[in-house]
Amino acid sequence: MQIPLTDLSRLGDLPFDQIIDVRSPSEYAEDHIPGAISLPVLDDAERARVGTIYVQESRFLARKIGAALVAANAARHLQGPLADREGDWRPLVYCWRGGQRSGSFASILSQVGWRAGLIEGGYRSYRRLVNDYLHKMPLPLRLILLDGNTGSAKTELLHLLAARGHQIVDLEGLAAHRGSIFGDMPHDPQPSQKGFETALAAALRPLDPARPVIVEAESSRIGTIAMPPSLWNAMRAAPRVAVAAPLAARAAYLTRAYGDLSADPGRLAAAIDGLRPFQSEETIAAWRAMARTGVYQQLAHDLMQRHYDPRYAKSTSRMGAAPVATASFSALTPQGLADGLTGLEDALAVAAAALPLSPRPRAMADPS
Repeated sequence: MQIPLTDLSRLGDLPFDQIIDVRSPSEYAEDHIPGAISLPVLDDAERARVGTIYVQESRFLARKIGAALVAANAARHLQGPLADREGDWRPLVYCWRGGQRSGSFASILSQVGWRAGLIEGGYRSYRRLVNDYLHKMPLPLRLILLDGNTGSAKTELLHLLAARGHQIVDLEGLAAHRGSIFGDMPHDPQPSQKGFETALAAALRPLDPARPVIVEAESSRIGTIAMPPSLWNAMRAAPRVAVAAPLAARAAYLTRAYGDLSADPGRLAAAIDGLRPFQSEETIAAWRAMARTGVYQQLAHDLMQRHYDPRYAKSTSRMGAAPVATASFSALTPQGLADGLTGLEDALAVAAAALPLSPRPRAMADPS
């Protein structure tokens, strides 16, 4: 049974119990349909071997060897991950383009007695929907940007707002990066661009377009991830609410928030070295000395005062990105954030009042 995909929001409504991705492990790792499990009918080495035989030797031989490998791998899946499935279980299978890999596996599942479906066009049909949503169509949501200098606890504030019922999207969380040269998360590597866009589309689609959506003001890239044009276009048009806090409070917050970096002297030194194109050798040496002697709050203070705050001021001036409201925090401790949350909600209400009643189409802009 061929199942066409016509709308990202309808994926969860399809009458199937589980989505199965039969592509190779590397294809699955790069990106996959949300919720799909990986049951490859050819692993990476087997896929490469069959492809080489197909091109260099014989199409018939490649198909015969491929069929044997698919059968053997299908047998392992039936005796392993699928061994406990009951007779009324309904799987939905896909490969790259809805071809032989998914067709073969779905046929085997059907012979067992399960009512297996095939995604028409495979992963490519799903990716086309994501691409249309994030690259070709205006984003049908009303965004408010949470802005402010480095160390203003904006990401933490987003999640505190979510706990109070606001619609938010944590772009840095989806990108697995904290948005600066110090922002990598070595134990949580960044997804591929396609993987990020799949997660982003899944986060955006359920949101209510009648209510504001709060996102952190980001540059066009978060680490290696580029903001897709539909999102970037909406961010450029969105009103901003600034979070203001004293430099000392921000330095103290960064010292706590980046404890993983201060615990890894090699990573910290490498991150400081990444600022060499922008700072003098004398400044870099001073920062490295602070890191080496463990005066992390002083280091954070100096990094913001001499590097990040001036760059932020220059960027906002160049973009003409004046906030429509400001929320001030005297401290960025858990209690300080909680105390200032009502003021932030008041500022967000000012920004929401400036939004159009519905998202307005706008000429697409490429963030690159």
